[in-house]
Amino acid sequence: MVIFLKKQIQLVFILIWAFAIQNSYALEVKNIVDSKKNFQIETPKEETNKKQNSLVINSLTTGIGIILIITLLVWVVFLLKKNKLKEQTNKLLRIKNAELRLSKEKAEKETLAKTQVLSTITHELRTPLYAVTGLTHLLLEETTNSNQKEHLNSLKFSGEHLLSLINNILDLNKLEANKVEIAETPFSLKKQINEVLITLQKSTENKNINLSLNYDESIPKKIIGDPLKLSQILINLVGNSIKFTQKGGVTISVIKLDSGVNKVNLQIIIKDTGVGISQKKQKDIFETFSQGSLQINNKYGGTGLGLSIVKNLLELMNSKIYLESVLGQGSKFWFDISFNIPVDENENLIPDKKEFDIDYRYLENINVLIVEDDKVNQMITKKILEKCKLQCKIADSGYEAIELIKKNDFEIVLMDIHMPGINGIETTLSIREFDKNLPIIALTAVTIDEKNDEIYSAGFNGIIPKPFKPEILFEKIYLTLKNNKVNIN
Repeated sequence: MVIFLKKQIQLVFILIWAFAIQNSYALEVKNIVDSKKNFQIETPKEETNKKQNSLVINSLTTGIGIILIITLLVWVVFLLKKNKLKEQTNKLLRIKNAELRLSKEKAEKETLAKTQVLSTITHELRTPLYAVTGLTHLLLEETTNSNQKEHLNSLKFSGEHLLSLINNILDLNKLEANKVEIAETPFSLKKQINEVLITLQKSTENKNINLSLNYDESIPKKIIGDPLKLSQILINLVGNSIKFTQKGGVTISVIKLDSGVNKVNLQIIIKDTGVGISQKKQKDIFETFSQGSLQINNKYGGTGLGLSIVKNLLELMNSKIYLESVLGQGSKFWFDISFNIPVDENENLIPDKKEFDIDYRYLENINVLIVEDDKVNQMITKKILEKCKLQCKIADSGYEAIELIKKNDFEIVLMDIHMPGINGIETTLSIREFDKNLPIIALTAVTIDEKNDEIYSAGFNGIIPKPFKPEILFEKIYLTLKNNKVNIN
C-alpha cells in the first residue's frame, strides 16, 4: 500500500514539473520577443498583434495548467477511495479467514472429543462383553447338557452381535475422521466370500432361508485389494438382506465384467426376497442412522449404520453402491469394483490363513503373568490359560506387576492397557528399563488403531483386542514365545 501511494505522489510531481517547464518555455518565448524591440522599430499595429498573441498564449497555458491540476486532484481522490475500498476488502477477508480458522479448529476439537468419547465408551462396553463371551466359552466347554448348550450358543451369538454393533460405531467414526486406509494385499476372492457366508450361515439356519453363491470361475484365483474391508462390506450387505428376509433366500452373485493384463473389473450383486424398501426411503437409506421405517425398525431392529459404512468404504475403493427394491418383493444391492491382478500368481502371495497347528504340550508349565485390574476378567483369562496347563499369576496393578517381574522368572506377560495408577503402556516402559527381552502382549479393550503406534513403541511384542477367541490367544502366545526364542519346541 505504501509503495503504491509513493508511486502516485511521484506521478503528481512529474506532471507539476511538466507544467512548470511549459510555463517557463512560454515565458522564455515572450522574453525573446521583447528583446527584439531593441533591434527593430515596430509599427503600432504589429505591437498590438504581439500583445494579443501573448495574451492568447498565456490564457492557453493557464487553462491547460488548471485542467491538469483538476485532473490530478480527481485522480488522487479516486486512488484514495480505491485504496480505502481495498483496505476494507482486505480487512473483511482477514476477518473471514480468522472465522474459518476458528471454525476449523472447533470442528477438529469436536472430532477429537467425539473420538475420545467413543474410545472410552468402547472400552467400557468391551470390558464386560469380554466377561460375557469368555464365560460363555468356558461354560460351553464344561457343560454336557444339550438344552444348556443351546442357550449358551444363543448367548454367544448375542455377544458377537453386540460386538459387531460396537465395531460398526467405531468404524463409522474412523471413516468420518478420514482415518481409514485401503490395503493392497494378494488374496483369494472366492475364499474370502465363502468365509463371509460361513460367518452368516447361523443366521440363515435360524430363519430357515437359503443363502447361495453364484461365482464366475473365470475370475483370477488371486487378486490384489483389501480383503478385510471387502469382507466388512459383504457382511453388512448380506447380513442386512438376511435380517429383512423371512422366506425365500439371499443370493450373492460375482460376475466378471472385463479384465486386462493387470486388472479385473467385477460386479457383485446381493439379492434377497425380503420386505423391500419404499421409493421414498431408497433416497436416504445409505445415510447414517437411516432405517426403512419405524414399523420395520421395531420388528427387525438395527441401528442404520451398516449401509452407511458400506457406502463410505466403497467410495474409498473408488466404487459406488446401487439399489433396486420393490415393497413386498425384495431388494437388490450391487456395486462394480476393480482389482489389480498379481503379475505372477505363484509369487509373493500371502497364503490362505489356516488354523495354526499348536501342540499345546509345549505350552504346559509356561509361567504367565496376567496384569489386569478387573476381577472377573482376571478369573476368565486365568481359567482359559490353566485349561491348557499354563502357570498363572495375577497382578492387580502396574506397580504390582513391576515388583513381581523383578522377583520372579516369567516367560510371558499379558498386560491390560487401561488400569488405575499407571496404565499398561507406562508399566511396560518401566519394565523395559531393566528387562529388554521379556515378551509382553497387550490384552486390551481399547481401540487398537488409536493406540497401535504408542503400544508398540512402548515395547510390546503383540496386541490382542478384547473380547477374543481362546484359540487366537493361544496362537499369539505360541508365536510370540517362538519368535522370542523361548524354549517351547
